Amino acid sequence: MWVAATLIAALAQTGRNAAQAGLTGRIGTLGATGVRFLFGLPFAVLFLAAVAMVRPIPALTGTAMAYAALGALAQVAATALMLAAMQRRGFAVATALIKTEPVTVALLGAALLGEALTVSRLGAIAVATAGVMVLSGTDWRRMGSIPMLLGIVSGALFGLSAIGFRGGILALSGGGFVERATTILVLSLGMQTLLVGGWLALRDRAALRGMLGAWRESLGAGFLGAVASQFWFIAFALAPAANVRTLALVELVFAAALSRRRREGLSRREIAGMALITGGVGWLLATAA
Repeated sequence: MWVAATLIAALAQTGRNAAQAGLTGRIGTLGATGVRFLFGLPFAVLFLAAVAMVRPIPALTGTAMAYAALGALAQVAATALMLAAMQRRGFAVATALIKTEPVTVALLGAALLGEALTVSRLGAIAVATAGVMVLSGTDWRRMGSIPMLLGIVSGALFGLSAIGFRGGILALSGGGFVERATTILVLSLGMQTLLVGGWLALRDRAALRGMLGAWRESLGAGFLGAVASQFWFIAFALAPAANVRTLALVELVFAAALSRRRREGLSRREIAGMALITGGVGWLLATAA
């Protein structure tokens, strides 16, 4: 079930990214980024209301709220650093380094949540991560140290956010995995909306006006973002975050294949990278089974 939830989340996230990319030219990078929080929260609340009609919502605990806050803050900071890295002409570096997130998630999961680090799990994660680096084809020698540092820290913070969300879900008392996942989703999105919305209200009101002006597109991006987050959180409720984020690397294989369909074909480097990612993910699934 966690495999299905992860694949649905990755697909919805791809759609959200496309919608956000379309908004960037109209309302700016910060405005398009804020859409995922401000316009995603209402849909997450609707998801929680639907769940509450069937099953009782679990009671919040101090530990769950602390973990949710950790995940929410880390995700916002990671997004900001990712954008900063890409703005410094480090798009390829940022993308590759951020996708090393499963390594960080595995280490933090062991340290904070007590999730076992077996040799097989680490091997699968390492192989899949190596595939990301090969597939990216980045000429590391030409990249400055600042974009690389920003990308590394951003990837680590994205990993920390995944651990925070999973920790919050596990810390709730009672309830099934859907109720717990949806509760933490609404809690974390509420925190992020207050943080990002407050920042934009103080520093970039033009972005807020742009969101309202493009409300139809913003609603679409917010809905896809909420759906993606809902299934990410369901996957986190069912499996270690490192497994979820490693499986999500398959998205890169799909993207690379689709981007080359109408061109001359895949290079040997790209085929090698895709093979490593696929092999690492397959190894991980066999280990999980």
